[in-house]
Amino acid sequence: MRKENVKVIIWGLGAMGRGMAEMMLKKTGFEIVGVVGRGAKLGKSMYDFLDMPRGDRPDVLIGAAEDVIVPGAADVVLLCTDSFVKGAFDKIKFVVERKINVVSSAEEMAYPKAQEPELAAEIDKLAKANGVTVLGTGINPGLMMDLLVVLFTGACESVDHIIARRVNSLSPFGPAVMEEQGIGITEDEFRTKSANGELAGHVGFSESINMIADAIGWKVEKFSQTMEPIVTHVDRKSPYGFAKAGDVAGCSMKGFGTVDGEVKIEMDHPQQIEPQLGGVDTGDYVIIKGTPDVNMANKPEIPGGIGTIAMCVNMIPHVINSRPGLKTMLDLPVPRAIMGDVRAMIEED
Repeated sequence: MRKENVKVIIWGLGAMGRGMAEMMLKKTGFEIVGVVGRGAKLGKSMYDFLDMPRGDRPDVLIGAAEDVIVPGAADVVLLCTDSFVKGAFDKIKFVVERKINVVSSAEEMAYPKAQEPELAAEIDKLAKANGVTVLGTGINPGLMMDLLVVLFTGACESVDHIIARRVNSLSPFGPAVMEEQGIGITEDEFRTKSANGELAGHVGFSESINMIADAIGWKVEKFSQTMEPIVTHVDRKSPYGFAKAGDVAGCSMKGFGTVDGEVKIEMDHPQQIEPQLGGVDTGDYVIIKGTPDVNMANKPEIPGGIGTIAMCVNMIPHVINSRPGLKTMLDLPVPRAIMGDVRAMIEED
């Protein structure tokens, strides 16, 4: 077993970064050696922002990237910023050039060549030149609407059509997500903002569809997606959002991948605050028409927050063990919980 702890730096101590820190502090063999932050957090203790005491652990002060991320400082950086490849690229480049592995929670990084093939190729080139690995992952994309689908096709002789459906609650998420999804605005405002590209909705359909298609040998000829408001008939209130009756409580998105002239991959992802008040049960579903058919249902949903946190942390040993380059969830061993000493999962050099 590896003697040294697995050293980790967290870049971004928002909800995801905090959750990853708390998860690793409960495990054996991890050591958080640095946190990158900005603004009022600089110079403060990481433990000021966690829901667990420092105890007798060494303190970790939040610093700027250039002070925290230096060659040899860590085995991996958990990059908990951005949703898009373009936004994450400079940060990934900064880490990789200091010869440290990267796990990014940016949605587009789950399959970056889907929309940013040139940047994906550059990341791969940089990672290989510096002998490190870069992975983007999370609950979705990363697991529920792509890797899980691919896994179930492994039991199929042939596949004709795929539907991945995730019905989830937005209630645990913060103000930024409420704004991105249009929570609390009128239906007319939603349609105007959607048409102007002011609502992000779900990011990742193109990545999930292309990951599935590439995995099983299909070629996506056309990708499209739609966004519709979920209008509530009752008042709904979550910790960070409110929608009165008649206004928007969520966002229903669909994605479509055309293969051989017909839509063969469909994504269906309605998400809203307090879905039970609208009579909606959450859940995750994989529906494959093929030989044989597959009908997987998991109810209620796997929560997005803890799911993304766990996916990023649980993939750390596989990233460290991997050959250098830009990887996706198709390239590495299947994710699994770390219930023992993480150091036992690290292959000897």
